[in-house]
Amino acid sequence: MNEKPIQRYTANQRSNHWLVAILFFMAALSGLALFHPALFWLSNLFGGGPWTRILHPFMGVVMFVLFMGLVISFWRANVFIRNDGVWLRQIGQVIQNKEEGVPPIGKYNPGQKLLFWTLLACMLALLVTGLVIWRAYFSAWFGITVIRWSMLLHALAGFVLVLSIIIHIYAGIWIKGSVGAMVHGWVSRAWARKHHGLWYRDVTDDKSAEPPINKKG
Repeated sequence: MNEKPIQRYTANQRSNHWLVAILFFMAALSGLALFHPALFWLSNLFGGGPWTRILHPFMGVVMFVLFMGLVISFWRANVFIRNDGVWLRQIGQVIQNKEEGVPPIGKYNPGQKLLFWTLLACMLALLVTGLVIWRAYFSAWFGITVIRWSMLLHALAGFVLVLSIIIHIYAGIWIKGSVGAMVHGWVSRAWARKHHGLWYRDVTDDKSAEPPINKKG
């Protein structure tokens, strides 16, 4: 049996992912420094308050642009399919690592797809509201009410984004092999067969892995 590893991510995709991750942590820390006086000490990481205020929006814009590169690469794999609904209803079995009888899924499971679209929504919200409250360039174009609502929505989107990234990190560690795939780009065939049966069949053209038609959902 051919057990040659399968490429899950290209070098460009991995580099893009880690650059977004680095910028996320920098933008998050600088944003927290500006969010509340109790966290202002974090501004020392960026050279003080003025530099933190200057750098934060630029880091956010670069992060968004790079993230859109990931969206272009992965959005098709994150479109929901019929099996995803059944998978979600059987999530208890997946959590218990009892995936027998759970319908096969594509390159990403439904949880990853929900996270992908949540991240995209948060990024769009952060970009739009961030531009509105960017005093050096755009705030003068908007009224105080719009700016205040934008500040509130910016903070809310940032909070949801941080929670989502925490879930993303936890899930990546929990599913052994996921982090390694984003480090070196390859996964074993056994891993692909177990966690992403439809994707494994598509990339290997392994007819023996053809799943039965699921009539539920």
